[in-house]
Amino acid sequence: MTTTGADRDAVGVGTWWWWGRRRSAVLDGGLALVSAIECAFEGVRFAEQASLPLPVGVLFGFLVGSVLLVRRRWPIGVVLVSIAVTPAEMGFLMGIVGLYSLAASEVPRRITALLAGMSTVAVFVVTAVRMRQDVARAEIDPSGWYVPVVSLFMTLGLNAPPLLFGLYIGARRRLMESLRERADSLEQELSLLADRAEQRAQWARQEERTRIAREMHDVVAHRVSLMVVHAAALQAVALKDPQKAVRNAALVGDMGRQALTELREMLGVLREGTAPVAPAPVPLAAVGRAAAAAAEAAAEDGPSLDALEGLCEQSRLAGAVVEFVVVGDARAYPPEVERTAYRVVQEALTNVHKHAAGAEVVVRLAHREAEVAMQVENGPCPSDAGVADVRLPSGGNGLVGMRERVLRLGGVFVSGVTDAGGFKVSAVLPTVTPPSGGSAVRP
Repeated sequence: MTTTGADRDAVGVGTWWWWGRRRSAVLDGGLALVSAIECAFEGVRFAEQASLPLPVGVLFGFLVGSVLLVRRRWPIGVVLVSIAVTPAEMGFLMGIVGLYSLAASEVPRRITALLAGMSTVAVFVVTAVRMRQDVARAEIDPSGWYVPVVSLFMTLGLNAPPLLFGLYIGARRRLMESLRERADSLEQELSLLADRAEQRAQWARQEERTRIAREMHDVVAHRVSLMVVHAAALQAVALKDPQKAVRNAALVGDMGRQALTELREMLGVLREGTAPVAPAPVPLAAVGRAAAAAAEAAAEDGPSLDALEGLCEQSRLAGAVVEFVVVGDARAYPPEVERTAYRVVQEALTNVHKHAAGAEVVVRLAHREAEVAMQVENGPCPSDAGVADVRLPSGGNGLVGMRERVLRLGGVFVSGVTDAGGFKVSAVLPTVTPPSGGSAVRP
């Protein structure tokens, strides 16, 4: 981090009065001392010409020259004093340094021009009068333009260089301050951009963790629920019907293998791209794109609506009465839509096995013009003793996960208890997924 302009300006404030640095205070003190000595010597001649006591002239010159000490704080006052003492022919150094300080300061340009003009006129008049006196004393008869022209050149030679140099230094100083402020502003903007990029990366990582957790829940919960249902049925019929027990045991093995296969595929996706070498630095902005790409790749490999019949058949083999109804002409949808629809039906059937074992279930799939709708409705749980109590645990995340999936695609999700005492899960998905970055949730 670089030192900002505010930090630099704060250094030394209150310690050296209006000077920001010790070097500036020493420089102004030295110039004021030299100017005071110069004016004190010039005060001797002024005292003789004004018929004043010599100590008064020296003290007056010393005090006038010391005014240069405040040139940074009150440059206008220094220039006015130099103009006032110009007729006394003192303050040569003070006039030069005062004009430079005035031009380099933040005083408005019209005031600078006015004071510079007043100083130039005063020096020109005094120089012309003194030169005319010297010419008359030397008994030289030059032409009429000699005194004014020479006086003008001398005046410009004294006042123009410090004035122009001060204007240059002031412009350069303002440019440096502007560049410093711009650099500080850019540094702050870069810091804000880095913070926002880190937030986006954190959001992308959290979103990816949520998606992976949702996929793991869908895969494990459904398969294991069916395995537990079949195991309960196997326990119930093991002694009464050995053949059915064998079939149930085979189904449990098949479902376990399917669950393991899906888990391996998902873990394989998580391991993709990892290497034993040290990771290269990745821009923070690329994290979100990588997460989105991983989600799209996983979506393309996920299940589709064609597998719903097999999903219902697995529940039938577990002993559930499942009716599968399709309305409309089937057609291809985006992979994310088909995958979400499949997971909604899968999770709804899993909830039936958990909470309403033995209940009759109706799975409806409707192909509409611009959307696809699905509904899983089960009746009340039968109270007869023939239904085995599988006692499946529930984490309470099934409905939450289904709602998140549907709303992320801009769909509508509704769930609740039916009038008959059962439970119904309904979802409607648009056939065109909304662009990434937001979901158009319809009322």
